[in-house]
Amino acid sequence: MKVTNLKLLATSEKDLRVIAAHLQDSIVLSKDIANLKKNRIFLIQLNRFMWEDVEKGVFRKNKRIRTVLKFDNVIGVLSKNINVKNYEQFLDFLTIESTIRSDKSYEIKLIFSGGAIIKISAEVIDVTLDDQGSPWESKTAPKHNFL
Repeated sequence: MKVTNLKLLATSEKDLRVIAAHLQDSIVLSKDIANLKKNRIFLIQLNRFMWEDVEKGVFRKNKRIRTVLKFDNVIGVLSKNINVKNYEQFLDFLTIESTIRSDKSYEIKLIFSGGAIIKISAEVIDVTLDDQGSPWESKTAPKHNFL
């Protein structure tokens, strides 16, 4: 069966929520994060859990795929609780939050477990999620405890 890689474009806060849903429980190494200041691009490569595949049927296998999340028109990037010198630090992706500022620019927060946050300032929302290569089987699916 041929795999169709996911490619999504976000130009609004609503679109960002769709991308966040697809990225939930993704894993990223800190060395796979890059801020290309001169090009005004922020890139992050993640191992995305393919929720859309699991939800298709009871007997589907758990899979992950490499995906690139690209932000264009970036003004600045800040991080909290991320050791930029530790290239092997794992981050577990939770969600994306965005707010529009008074000057019509956007503050976009990538939120990870353990209080880690990447805050991106951008002129506009111009974000692409692009799966790369083929998926691989994952032994386990992420589990969440609900109150």
